[in-house]
Amino acid sequence: MSTLLTPVFLHIVWCALLYALLTVTRAPAVWGVGQSKNGSNPFHTIQPKISANLSNQFEWPIFFHIACVLLIAMDEPIDSMQVYLAWVFVIGRVLHSIVQIFTDNIRLRGMVFTINFIAALAMWAFIFIGEIGL
Repeated sequence: MSTLLTPVFLHIVWCALLYALLTVTRAPAVWGVGQSKNGSNPFHTIQPKISANLSNQFEWPIFFHIACVLLIAMDEPIDSMQVYLAWVFVIGRVLHSIVQIFTDNIRLRGMVFTINFIAALAMWAFIFIGEIGL
Protein backbone atom coordinates (compact mmCIF):
# COMPACT_ATOMS: atom_id res chain seq x y z
CA MET A 1 0.00 0.00 0.00
CA SER A 2 1.29 3.44 -0.85
CA THR A 3 2.29 5.65 2.04
CA LEU A 4 0.36 8.46 0.33
CA LEU A 5 -2.97 6.66 0.51
CA THR A 6 -3.39 7.34 4.22
CA PRO A 7 -3.25 11.15 4.04
CA VAL A 8 -5.42 11.13 0.89
CA PHE A 9 -7.96 8.88 2.60
CA LEU A 10 -7.95 11.04 5.74
CA HIS A 11 -8.66 14.16 3.69
CA ILE A 12 -11.63 12.34 2.16
CA VAL A 13 -12.79 11.33 5.65
CA TRP A 14 -12.42 14.95 6.75
CA CYS A 15 -14.64 16.07 3.86
CA ALA A 16 -17.21 13.43 4.81
CA LEU A 17 -17.19 14.72 8.40
CA LEU A 18 -17.72 18.26 7.14
CA TYR A 19 -20.71 17.03 5.10
CA ALA A 20 -22.13 15.39 8.24
CA LEU A 21 -21.59 18.58 10.24
CA LEU A 22 -23.25 20.62 7.50
CA THR A 23 -26.23 18.26 7.51
CA VAL A 24 -26.61 18.63 11.29
CA THR A 25 -26.41 22.43 11.14
CA ARG A 26 -28.95 22.58 8.29
CA ALA A 27 -31.39 20.16 9.94
CA PRO A 28 -33.31 22.82 11.90
CA ALA A 29 -33.98 24.87 8.76
CA VAL A 30 -34.53 21.97 6.37
CA TRP A 31 -36.34 19.38 8.50
CA GLY A 32 -37.31 21.35 11.57
CA VAL A 33 -35.18 19.05 13.73
CA GLY A 34 -33.42 20.90 16.54
CA GLN A 35 -35.09 24.25 16.02
CA SER A 36 -34.98 26.83 18.76
CA LYS A 37 -38.22 27.45 20.68
CA ASN A 38 -38.96 30.39 18.39
CA GLY A 39 -38.54 28.15 15.30
CA SER A 40 -35.16 29.52 14.26
CA ASN A 41 -32.03 27.60 13.39
CA PRO A 42 -29.61 27.75 16.35
CA PHE A 43 -26.75 27.09 13.91
CA HIS A 44 -27.58 29.96 11.54
CA THR A 45 -24.22 31.68 12.09
CA ILE A 46 -21.96 28.63 11.75
CA GLN A 47 -23.76 26.83 8.91
CA PRO A 48 -22.58 29.22 6.14
CA LYS A 49 -19.00 28.91 7.41
CA ILE A 50 -19.16 25.12 7.21
CA SER A 51 -20.64 25.32 3.73
CA ALA A 52 -17.93 27.72 2.57
CA ASN A 53 -15.20 25.55 4.07
CA LEU A 54 -16.60 22.45 2.42
CA SER A 55 -16.48 24.25 -0.93
CA ASN A 56 -12.84 25.12 -0.18
CA GLN A 57 -12.10 21.40 0.14
CA PHE A 58 -12.70 21.04 -3.62
CA GLU A 59 -10.61 23.96 -4.81
CA TRP A 60 -6.86 23.88 -4.05
CA PRO A 61 -6.96 20.32 -2.60
CA ILE A 62 -7.61 18.94 -6.09
CA PHE A 63 -3.96 19.67 -6.88
CA PHE A 64 -2.93 17.68 -3.80
CA HIS A 65 -5.04 14.69 -4.82
CA ILE A 66 -3.78 14.74 -8.40
CA ALA A 67 -0.17 14.92 -7.20
CA CYS A 68 -0.71 11.92 -4.92
CA VAL A 69 -2.40 9.87 -7.63
CA LEU A 70 0.40 10.73 -10.05
CA LEU A 71 3.08 9.76 -7.55
CA ILE A 72 1.35 6.44 -6.85
CA ALA A 73 0.78 5.75 -10.57
CA MET A 74 4.44 6.41 -11.39
CA ASP A 75 5.14 3.11 -9.60
CA GLU A 76 8.45 4.36 -8.25
CA PRO A 77 9.55 4.65 -4.63
CA ILE A 78 7.86 7.67 -3.08
CA ASP A 79 10.28 10.11 -1.52
CA SER A 80 9.78 10.63 2.20
CA MET A 81 9.59 14.40 1.56
CA GLN A 82 6.45 13.83 -0.52
CA VAL A 83 4.87 11.87 2.33
CA TYR A 84 5.84 14.59 4.80
CA LEU A 85 4.32 17.28 2.54
CA ALA A 86 1.13 15.22 2.16
CA TRP A 87 0.74 15.07 5.92
CA VAL A 88 1.47 18.79 6.27
CA PHE A 89 -1.22 19.42 3.68
CA VAL A 90 -3.89 17.28 5.36
CA ILE A 91 -3.17 18.56 8.87
CA GLY A 92 -3.20 22.07 7.46
CA ARG A 93 -6.61 21.46 5.84
CA VAL A 94 -8.05 20.36 9.17
CA LEU A 95 -6.57 23.43 10.88
CA HIS A 96 -7.90 25.64 8.07
CA SER A 97 -11.39 24.22 8.62
CA ILE A 98 -11.24 24.81 12.35
CA VAL A 99 -10.07 28.40 11.91
CA GLN A 100 -12.61 29.17 9.17
CA ILE A 101 -15.58 27.58 10.94
CA PHE A 102 -14.96 28.62 14.53
CA THR A 103 -13.27 32.02 14.22
CA ASP A 104 -13.51 35.19 12.19
CA ASN A 105 -9.73 35.57 12.07
CA ILE A 106 -9.07 36.10 8.36
CA ARG A 107 -5.36 36.72 8.91
CA LEU A 108 -4.87 33.39 10.74
CA ARG A 109 -6.97 31.60 8.13
CA GLY A 110 -4.73 33.03 5.42
CA MET A 111 -1.61 31.87 7.21
CA VAL A 112 -2.97 28.35 7.64
CA PHE A 113 -4.07 28.28 3.99
CA THR A 114 -0.57 29.32 2.95
CA ILE A 115 0.79 26.19 4.64
CA ASN A 116 -1.56 24.04 2.54
CA PHE A 117 -0.81 25.99 -0.60
CA ILE A 118 2.95 25.67 -0.21
CA ALA A 119 2.77 21.96 0.68
CA ALA A 120 0.83 21.06 -2.48
CA LEU A 121 2.95 23.38 -4.60
CA ALA A 122 6.13 21.82 -3.21
CA MET A 123 4.80 18.34 -4.01
CA TRP A 124 4.37 19.43 -7.62
CA ALA A 125 7.80 21.08 -7.68
CA PHE A 126 9.43 17.85 -6.50
CA ILE A 127 7.50 15.84 -9.11
CA PHE A 128 8.62 18.21 -11.84
CA ILE A 129 12.23 18.33 -10.66
CA GLY A 130 12.31 14.53 -10.44
CA GLU A 131 10.94 14.16 -13.95
CA ILE A 132 13.36 16.54 -15.60
CA GLY A 133 16.24 15.01 -13.67
CA LEU A 134 17.57 17.96 -11.72
